[in-house]
Amino acid sequence: MTSTVPALGTRTAEGSALQAVLLDMDGTLVDTEGFWWDAEVAVFGSLGHALDEAWREVVVGGPMTRSAGFLIEATGADITLPELTVLLNDGFEERISSALPLMPGAARLLAELAAHEVPTALVSASHRRIIDRVLTSLGPEHFALTVAGDEVERTKPYPDPYLLAAAGLGADPARCAVIEDTATGVAAAEAAGCHVVAVPSVAPIPPANRRTVVPSLEHVNLPFLHGLMGY
Repeated sequence: MTSTVPALGTRTAEGSALQAVLLDMDGTLVDTEGFWWDAEVAVFGSLGHALDEAWREVVVGGPMTRSAGFLIEATGADITLPELTVLLNDGFEERISSALPLMPGAARLLAELAAHEVPTALVSASHRRIIDRVLTSLGPEHFALTVAGDEVERTKPYPDPYLLAAAGLGADPARCAVIEDTATGVAAAEAAGCHVVAVPSVAPIPPANRRTVVPSLEHVNLPFLHGLMGY
């Protein structure tokens, strides 16, 4: 069947075309950062510890090992990191079992990328078990590959997940646009050499070189992403 979708990804002589789009999951595509915090509050409450609201900005967007490790140290809770990881993942899954809200503009953006056949990857610090659950709401068909936090030796803020995703799509990281909602994710994408669109969820993120900050995904479309490759 002949497509009526214009070919927006045509490479120029300078090689400036967008090659791939790499997207974070929690807080970027799905409105789940609050669910993670609620799970953390509930689990530590059951252990007899109250979490300081200020810690939310510390743990948001981080890998489970870092976030859980920080909370154990901050509270002095008598629990091991592996035990806490299981409880937090269980608590999160319980909270997304009934409804999983997408961020404004997420469904439209994913549909647009798919319609134009832009290579797209989901790159998350969440564990595989969580990603697979969330994919049922996002639509696995929207992603050529997915990278989970427990599948790389070093996850965000290290560049490894984004380098792995770019390589898996056969793309140059410098020709990839990454969409992230936290400073941790932004740091990982920038360390990988990608152009970054930051859509802050919990804590503010300032603009910087090769980093564009927007208030929501409703401000992001394919022409916008192609335009990032020009600077």
